[in-house]
Amino acid sequence: MKRILFLFVMVALVMAEDANAQERYSISNKRAIKIYEQGRDEYAAGNYDEAKVLLEKALKREPEFIEPLLLLGDLFHSQGKWEKEIEILEAALRIDSTFFPPTYLNIATAAFNAGNYNQSLDYLVRYKRMTDNENAQKRADNMIRHVTFVKNTMNAPYNIDLKNEGPNVNSDFDEYWPSLTADEQTMVITVLVPRDMKLFHEKGGDLPKSSMFFQEDFYVSHTDSSEKWQPRTLLNGKINTGSNEGAQTLSADGNWMFFTGCGRSDAKGSCDIYFSQKTENGWSAPVNVGAPVNSPFWESQPHFSADGRTLYFISSRPDGVGGKDIWKATVTGTKEDGTPYFGNLKNLGKPVNTPQDENSPFLHHDGETLYFSSNGHQGLGGMDVFISQKTDSAQWSEPKNMGYPLNSQKDETGLIVTAKGNRAYFATDGKNAATKGKDIYSFELPENFRPNPVLYVKGTVFDAETGEMLPADFELINLENEEIIVTSKGNRFSGQFLVCLPTGGEYAFKAGHPGYLFYSGNFNLKGEHPADKPYHLDIGLQPIKKGASVRLENVFFETDSYALKPQSKIELNEVVAFLKNNPEVRIMIEGHTDNTGTEEYNIELSRNRARSVYDYLIGQGISEKRLEYRGYGFSRPLDTNETEAGRAKNRRTEIRIL
Repeated sequence: MKRILFLFVMVALVMAEDANAQERYSISNKRAIKIYEQGRDEYAAGNYDEAKVLLEKALKREPEFIEPLLLLGDLFHSQGKWEKEIEILEAALRIDSTFFPPTYLNIATAAFNAGNYNQSLDYLVRYKRMTDNENAQKRADNMIRHVTFVKNTMNAPYNIDLKNEGPNVNSDFDEYWPSLTADEQTMVITVLVPRDMKLFHEKGGDLPKSSMFFQEDFYVSHTDSSEKWQPRTLLNGKINTGSNEGAQTLSADGNWMFFTGCGRSDAKGSCDIYFSQKTENGWSAPVNVGAPVNSPFWESQPHFSADGRTLYFISSRPDGVGGKDIWKATVTGTKEDGTPYFGNLKNLGKPVNTPQDENSPFLHHDGETLYFSSNGHQGLGGMDVFISQKTDSAQWSEPKNMGYPLNSQKDETGLIVTAKGNRAYFATDGKNAATKGKDIYSFELPENFRPNPVLYVKGTVFDAETGEMLPADFELINLENEEIIVTSKGNRFSGQFLVCLPTGGEYAFKAGHPGYLFYSGNFNLKGEHPADKPYHLDIGLQPIKKGASVRLENVFFETDSYALKPQSKIELNEVVAFLKNNPEVRIMIEGHTDNTGTEEYNIELSRNRARSVYDYLIGQGISEKRLEYRGYGFSRPLDTNETEAGRAKNRRTEIRIL
């Protein structure tokens, strides 16, 4: 709420400085007026104590002198003394309720700031009765809606138990912008640290939080076997510098990081987004991600989606909805050094973005639940945290305020949510009197703000013959709609990978590396799947050579039939791509069954199924000279035929290099 009282009084009293304008004051006592004007001048100079003495002195001479009362009200407002402001302004109204009608609005604002919502609403209604000005009426109506929203929100708090993440994560410095890997084993935070620690201690920690005395650096903490955070350490490598690094985001696997850097020599604008990746020697030197993400304007607060290809960020560029908006861009390729580059720039548009400011976007690993902060949607004050979810038409729903006590009249930003969807992290101050500055907190997320839970599969990829670690490329594809859910790359030096698995669907999972036969996996996550039971998978890729084989986990047939199900084409198209990329390779397509039925029946069924795959590949342009097929019935089981799970493994299609 903008203050208008002080500006009004100042303008009116500048006019009154003319001797001919003395009658503009509410009283005629020249001595009282002179004392008041001295107090007004002291107030304008920022000398509040002197101003208060003079204004009270003027009132002692003339108790019904309205102008000192109004200015004292403004003085108490500037000091956050809401009850004193209300008391003094109500005294002015008792003298003359028509002298300055905006006094009602100012009392309403003070009452709101004091948490007296009914009193605030009462004065807003009275203010509307006092003015015929259309803009004033609109201002009052807007404030009535806001106060009513805040009153209702504060009267229906959520049961949130904030947990300070403790001394291994937090300190006497400011900690903020937590970022977390999907397995919740690594947390990176931004810390505002003194440039001169000796000076910091000499001053008892009382230094202005400016770039002259402080800088932002990245720190990391890892969990132990009991899932407790271990003492944080400075992030190693070449990422921390003498400049500020902050507002970072980790990829789900923790191998990539995007962050905000300002005022750097390679900057496109005031603040830009930079990229670093984990190497065998720590984090790489930051690289400006360039256009179209960065522009001559302000870009900050990136978030890299768990789909492995979408970067969300904040930009002040002028062609959005207004103010600072949430934008997104897509990875369109990577350079030889592993640095990604982007295209397909898009503004998220309404209803997420507003003419005001949005910041700190976080798209949950489910790809459907967006958390962000905004001062453009109805809130409690400052930046509030909101949630929006994709509708059936893939549009964003009207954002919902996440309520009290998460939100307050201060700024709340930087909320992140675990892949399991049950817990959130953010930074705030003032929540714990025993700590100084901002700290990292976590809390159990209320049920109605939870996203869909997401599992993950993690492990390493290696050469099946030598054991050498391999950086594989991964794809997770929804078998129902053929949508690519995740693209990811394993670590270039360790071969480690992590791929998120949203529950509720069935997915084809593919891993590949040049010169090797691809890996085929299947994850059927329909129905109930505990979010605390992720998958571990070490993958040995076979070099492309005679005898190498792969089981096609996503080739499906109708029951007791050799008719291919439609979703099989996702896997078979991968075989087509493999053969086209390796034109010298010939393969044998092998069909296998369980032991249900006679041997003769299963031999024929497995042969016809292999023939169906053979026909599909030929139909996609693969020469029949490069293909053979054979049915083995149940003669080569992988598992027991005594259980349904075993029989399911035995019913399979494989390809083997000839």
